[in-house]
Amino acid sequence: MIRGLWNRETVALMLLAAYLPLALFWLWLGGSEALGRLGLSVLVVAIWHLVFMLVRAQPPSLAALTTALAVAMLAPEDLGVLRMVLGITFGVVMGELVFGGWGRNVVNPATVTLSFLGFGFPAFAWPAFDDPTAWAAIPAALIGVATGTMPAPVLAGAVLVGAAAAAGGILPEPVLFAAGIALVLLVADPVTCAATTLGRWINGALYAALVALFATGWAGAAPVQIAVAAALLTSLAAPLLDEAALALWIANRRRRHGRT
Repeated sequence: MIRGLWNRETVALMLLAAYLPLALFWLWLGGSEALGRLGLSVLVVAIWHLVFMLVRAQPPSLAALTTALAVAMLAPEDLGVLRMVLGITFGVVMGELVFGGWGRNVVNPATVTLSFLGFGFPAFAWPAFDDPTAWAAIPAALIGVATGTMPAPVLAGAVLVGAAAAAGGILPEPVLFAAGIALVLLVADPVTCAATTLGRWINGALYAALVALFATGWAGAAPVQIAVAAALLTSLAAPLLDEAALALWIANRRRRHGRT
């Protein structure tokens, strides 16, 4: 039977293509250290995908590479091998594989991993990004929208609120850069963001609003830490946003057509 072109792995492959500009600039500027972090993340994620493939006959997915890239780029620095392995294990297993793999998970596994590492090892510094890496998030987002793998309303909602906050002086440049990278890698995940159109607009706007709130009220927080925390809360709120959007649609339909 022919399955057709668009399936789970096609979407994962298109996401990887979208992330390519971001990954290349980060590796170019980060050198061997960045390459080592990426290699470790890929290895640990691949091992756990292999374990679940053998235990549950659950096929691995190319989405494992997107998770590895996000963790390698955004995880706190100088954690060492053991802490990185522990954090990736928790995030991939509890955030994705126990739910049946990518496409069935509720929260992005990279977001779970990064949140675990941030809460578990608060003494380690979060990474900072140079301008070329941050600007590379723009072509990544454009490729994602063009291929249909990143929801345009999520990105547009975040850009509108973020631009307003930046114009008002609420978002300093380092926070804006980190938030843009996290928006592409974590928030615009087509699986874990809101599913309805209205919900997606609010999803992106909520993320940017939380980033602005944390930037003004969270003393001492690093820009990437702010972006990861906002991404986690936004992801957890996504089902509620969809529920509210559906309830509004039903209410409008009943008002127009009655209760039949």
